[in-house]
Amino acid sequence: MARLVARTPLARPTDAPPIAHASGSPLPVEPALSGAAAKDRLASAEETPRHVAIIMDGNRRWARARGMAELEGHAAGVETIRSLLKHAVRRGIPILSLYAFSRENWARSDEEVTGLFRLLEEAIRDETDDLRQEGVRIRLLGRLEELPEATRRSIDGGLAATAGGERLLLNIAFNYAGRTEIVDAVRRIVASGVAPQEIDEQAISDSLYTAGLPDPDLVIRTGGDQRMSNFLVWQSAYAEFYFCSKLWPDFDAGSFDAALVDYASRLRRFGR
Repeated sequence: MARLVARTPLARPTDAPPIAHASGSPLPVEPALSGAAAKDRLASAEETPRHVAIIMDGNRRWARARGMAELEGHAAGVETIRSLLKHAVRRGIPILSLYAFSRENWARSDEEVTGLFRLLEEAIRDETDDLRQEGVRIRLLGRLEELPEATRRSIDGGLAATAGGERLLLNIAFNYAGRTEIVDAVRRIVASGVAPQEIDEQAISDSLYTAGLPDPDLVIRTGGDQRMSNFLVWQSAYAEFYFCSKLWPDFDAGSFDAALVDYASRLRRFGR
């Protein structure tokens, strides 16, 4: 009979992802929930994602299908944001991040880019009072210094006016790119004089645009494509993804709830 040999404890890397090797009780082993059971859990705070991020895709295709100008599609997308925000507050979502304008979008026509800036300025100006009453606080993610002065002024005004919001934090990713965010984080770390051996995942997370916020639990993409498009690439390492074929202007409260139900049906193991 083979003799049992004592094994030395498994040596784990000291910088292993903390979310996968955090101390505490092990995650329960249970089957994924059915659709009906997931719907029942929608009312449970434990099954509500803390942070939902959305890649709002399909405004231009929506407009083209209706013989409308592309900017009219973007305007329709703003209306969708307005109604979705109120529904997210009702659902008790603490943090909502929306991908509004990527740095890659600068490659579009001058007319479209200028129109997108104008829509952002108008939305912030027109919606600030309602957002404040709803308890929504605005935060911008991206290289704001690259935006036109008028756009920056509108953004600053919205940030100041909604600073007291405590029901929902709305992150608007505007002139944003995930890889650019990581480059900016590394530059901040280098400029601060941190020694290379002291740089870990937490140090990088603390230098991102989203510093201090929990990572997204759920990333939704509308429009039918199934890719990240350079959105929150660091933060979404353990996010659940939900892809919806609806174009963004057609995404409504029922569509959002369908994503929440799907999220509640999943078993999240975090590598365990």
